[in-house]
Amino acid sequence: MVAPIRLTVNGEPRDVEAEPRALLVHVLRDQLGLTGTHIGCDTSQCGACTVLLDGRAVKSCSILAVQAEGAEITTIERVGANGLHPLQQAFWDKHGLQCGFCTPGMILTAYDLLQQNPDPTEAEVRHALQGNLCRCTGYQNIVDAICVAATVMRQQPSNAKLMQEQTSSVPA
Repeated sequence: MVAPIRLTVNGEPRDVEAEPRALLVHVLRDQLGLTGTHIGCDTSQCGACTVLLDGRAVKSCSILAVQAEGAEITTIERVGANGLHPLQQAFWDKHGLQCGFCTPGMILTAYDLLQQNPDPTEAEVRHALQGNLCRCTGYQNIVDAICVAATVMRQQPSNAKLMQEQTSSVPA
């Protein structure tokens, strides 16, 4: 038995059908083709599947798709749609990524943190990242990248949005 679900994903209304036990991560990847949301552990331990659900970072492998009915979901595909977001640029500049598998979840977690606390200490960044695992970098470069991005976002508030406003001719 499948249930119809209406979501807004990356600013676009989407109708999907999913079994009641289907996880949001699987609907995003398998039905909507948003493969930037990674599956690392399927137990909500690694954070690779992090997305924004109504603006807050959540692990999409711990949420049933039906629980997201009517929600606004933002995946990594929407970040910096018109150029690199300061978080993406800082991860690049500070070598905050190696294999990149954890990077989408790290960026969305960091974005949520910076929306709540635009000037976090290094300890606050580390605390916010506790649920996101990286097996490559040792975290220091990730923490440095987030701190640099926080500074840029405070100095350039117009670039602080996760996605820049689209200027396409999509009908309302």
